[in-house]
Amino acid sequence: MILETSVAIVGSGMGGATTAYGLAQAGIDCLVIERGDFVKKEDANWSAREIFINQRYKPNEKWIDHKGREFTPGVHYLVGGNTKVYGSSLPRFREQDFLETKHKEGISPAWPFSYADLEPYYCQAEQLYKVHGATGEDPTEPHRSQPFPYPALAHEKYISNLATKLTAAGVKPHSNAMGVDLKSDGKCIRCGTCDGFVCKLDAKSDAQTCALEPAIKTGKVKLETNLKVTKVVVKNGKVDHLLAQREGLEVKIVAKKYVLSLGAVNTAALLLRSGAVANSSGLLGKNFMMHNNAHIAAFNVKSKNDVIFQKTLSFSDWYFDGGSGYPLGAVQLIGKVQPIMMKSYATKVPLAILKFIADRSVEFVVMNEDLPDTSNRVEINSNGMIQIYRKAVNTSAHRELMQKTKKVLRKSGFQAIFVQPFDISMNSHQCGTSVAGHDPKLSVVDQYCRTHDVENLYLIDSGFFPSSAAMNPALTIAAQALRVVDKSGLKLFN
Repeated sequence: MILETSVAIVGSGMGGATTAYGLAQAGIDCLVIERGDFVKKEDANWSAREIFINQRYKPNEKWIDHKGREFTPGVHYLVGGNTKVYGSSLPRFREQDFLETKHKEGISPAWPFSYADLEPYYCQAEQLYKVHGATGEDPTEPHRSQPFPYPALAHEKYISNLATKLTAAGVKPHSNAMGVDLKSDGKCIRCGTCDGFVCKLDAKSDAQTCALEPAIKTGKVKLETNLKVTKVVVKNGKVDHLLAQREGLEVKIVAKKYVLSLGAVNTAALLLRSGAVANSSGLLGKNFMMHNNAHIAAFNVKSKNDVIFQKTLSFSDWYFDGGSGYPLGAVQLIGKVQPIMMKSYATKVPLAILKFIADRSVEFVVMNEDLPDTSNRVEINSNGMIQIYRKAVNTSAHRELMQKTKKVLRKSGFQAIFVQPFDISMNSHQCGTSVAGHDPKLSVVDQYCRTHDVENLYLIDSGFFPSSAAMNPALTIAAQALRVVDKSGLKLFN
């Protein structure tokens, strides 16, 4: 079987779906190839036990770590990719994130383009993904040429009181930039099953709902599901075709241009399995990064938390400088954690005790930047499995950020703080494996995500990130996808 198109896009997550949307608006025919299928709308979409304990939407796949230990990766092979279960946090990176920055444990390198270059596309991406937010609250917020498309989500009473306490403790809490369909005629009902769950109402600003489905409606975009691309075949410096498998049958995909948007790990893995395609620099799969993250639950025995939609507040006071001349990171509320969700980590603690804690706690993610290191990498082992080598960099800054956060929370009245560090299986905000740059010897793709070695091959996912910053990456992926379509030769054919 042969499938032919102008542009073949592998992957339907934030990078692939947004690229398809941009190309559709430009009148370009494209085919999106997704190895997974649509998520069925079912009760399990909103079941904490099914998702967090039974891992219902995780793949039946194992990767291995640097010691050869197997783990189930935190990726989702679904139409819409990881955005089907993400928390809809859609902040912009800051201007400084695009510049060379000195950190406690090393250097965060400059990007091959500036914040100003990306800013107009941040505006477009915010419109596309229905981002709610507020200006003037966050002391680290970057310049904006347009306001947020929608006002910030209102805080529930418990969170408003928390903001008052945090302010008294010395930080400047601010509204989160969130992508949900919450307006007078919107689908969002502000339920407690958003962050980490599948939205049964299509109210979450995921890649399928906001980008892929509108692109398909133009008639310019087609979608093939349950089709796994297994090889990129290059001839004479260009991709000649892709090989894929569906139910044991081989499918050949022929296009004029090709976009890989499988995620930072899987894009690198596919190219490595294809004979180290686009790897003259030797950097393909190298510089693997994922944020230095931890979940914390701040517990106050005297105060019950009755919030439903919790993820509306952050504080970023130490994002640029933690007081010693180097950056730390951000602290964001996450969706309200249910007792059974705690059980996925605190496996030996009785559920009744976890319920007592969950009823009296508020949960955050403490996030700071990982730094690129070529020894942190993606490889394919002798058995054909994906192997991740990773030793976190900048952990001392993470510890400092955690200490500062705990101090503020204790001043805010919380008696205990429980910490859940992220491990390799969570693959939190993976990036860096196909780094962008001007010099082909020092990068895999150029500033428009076109590979230096293969003229008709683009890699549009977080793999191109030269640095991880300390903000959620989804909006930056979407903005860059729109920029690539607009500014590069992706939509142009000889």
